Amino acid sequence: MSRITLRNPPVNVIDIPMMEEMSAAISDAESRSDVAVLVFSGGEKVFSAGVEVAAHTPDKVGQMLPKFHAIFRALVASRKVLVAAVHGHCLGGGAELAMMCDVVVTSESATWGFPEIRLGCFPPVAVTALAALVGQKRASELILTGRNLDGREAHVLGLANVAARDEQVEGKVEELLGQLRSLSPATLATTKKAIYAWDSMHFDKGLARAEKIYLDELMQTEDAREGVQAFLEKREPRWRGKLT
Repeated sequence: MSRITLRNPPVNVIDIPMMEEMSAAISDAESRSDVAVLVFSGGEKVFSAGVEVAAHTPDKVGQMLPKFHAIFRALVASRKVLVAAVHGHCLGGGAELAMMCDVVVTSESATWGFPEIRLGCFPPVAVTALAALVGQKRASELILTGRNLDGREAHVLGLANVAARDEQVEGKVEELLGQLRSLSPATLATTKKAIYAWDSMHFDKGLARAEKIYLDELMQTEDAREGVQAFLEKREPRWRGKLT
């Protein structure tokens, strides 16, 4: 078992350096025959509040998005069993990271959500993969409203496998790891490959399409730039609803 812990206090924002470190850590774990399970976690109070908003500005987003999406392409191609242990905020890119794991244990009080729409943006990984987890109508509602949900609802909708009290999350993860340790690593890897053999093809094409729409269309709108700028300036956005 190997563990990747997100550490960027106070809310484990995922910036470009963290993306690069995460990609390297995933690649290292993937190359190790002694690692069958890869666990993603944050802290006891927060998993991740998502990708750094400042990385969404026009001068940075073209560099940021491919680096971030490289993580998810690696996860979908991974032959390790991916586990997420979620406490506290699990938002935006953090929620995308957790939902793409094979097994997710969340605290009941965790706060999940895809709030990008409030910034005049959308979450490319979620628009590509969320419907397969929770259904098209629920995915559309979560993405289009950007509303938050707690860990209990995340479990009911299918974003998480287990919802537990805060103090029970690590115990539930250890219980799962104990079950996995008793199984053949080779069989787990081969089975993981088979499970995602079909979905991986669609995910790669869907994410590429979503990324193109994000960069070529969304980021050309006044509102996408306004939403990010308003957040950075700590004010309400002034939507104009026009393409440039």
